[in-house]
Amino acid sequence: MQLKELRDIQGEQDARNIALDKVGVKNVSFPVLVMDKENGTQSTIASVTMSVYLPHEFRGTHMSRFIEILESKAHERLSPMMLKDIAKSLCEKLNASRAFISFKFKYFIRKAAPVTGIESYISYDACYEASLDLNLNKFDAVTGIIVPVQTLCPCSKEISDCGAHNQRALIDLKVRTKGLVWFEELIEMAESSGSSPLYTLLKRPDEKFVTEHAYNNPRFVEDTARELALKLDEDARIIWYKIEVTSCESIHNHDAFAEITREKLN
Repeated sequence: MQLKELRDIQGEQDARNIALDKVGVKNVSFPVLVMDKENGTQSTIASVTMSVYLPHEFRGTHMSRFIEILESKAHERLSPMMLKDIAKSLCEKLNASRAFISFKFKYFIRKAAPVTGIESYISYDACYEASLDLNLNKFDAVTGIIVPVQTLCPCSKEISDCGAHNQRALIDLKVRTKGLVWFEELIEMAESSGSSPLYTLLKRPDEKFVTEHAYNNPRFVEDTARELALKLDEDARIIWYKIEVTSCESIHNHDAFAEITREKLN
C-alpha cells in the first residue's frame, strides 16, 4: 500500500519572528546501561530529555525524530561519546545548530553496614547532561549525583546539655572532568564531607556507630560544602564543579542550603 504524502506542518514558515531556545521531548523512560566500578555495567531506567534550538523561521520541530534517534543510538553503554553522537544526530536530523540531552537515572551500589558489615542496596539519583553547539564547535558534558548524608548541628551540640539536632542533607554535585571519574568516587567524597553517611540496612551496633560518629563529627551545611570543595580541588581529573548542599532541617519549618561553583584554572 502506497502512503499518501502528508503535509509537513512543522516545517512550514512562521511569521512571528521568535526563535525558541529549546524544543523537544522530556520524561521519556528508556532502559540504559551505565558504567559500574564493581561490575562493569548496571542496567537501570533513565528519564530522558532531548531538545534543539528552533530558529524563528520554523513553526515547529519533528518530535518523532527525537525518539527515533534515541532508539537507534542509546543501546550501548551510556558515555559522553554516546551523548555526543546523539547530539550530533539531533542537529543533523532536525536541521538545528544546538542540541541538548539529559539522562537522569537511579544508580545502585552494594553498601556494607559500618560494624556488622551486612550489605544492602542503596540508590542515588544520577545524571548525564550534554550539549552541542555547532556554531561554536563546542561539546559540553556534565556528570551529576545527588548524595544523601546526615548532618549534625555544631551550634546545637555546643549549647545543649544533652544531644544535638541532626537531619538528612542532600548533596547535589555536578562535575566536568578530563578523565574517567566513577560515581562511587564522587559518592565517597560527598559522604565523607557530611557528619555521617546514610545506609539502607542497619542493625543495632551499626545504628550506635552511625549516631555516635555523627555526634563526634558535627557539620553545618557550610562545612559540608567546603569539605567537599577541598576534596574536588585536590582531584586533577575534575576541572569544574557545582555543589549545592540542602539541609532538611529537623527543628525548623524550612531548609538551609549552601552552594559553591568553581572552574579550576589549572
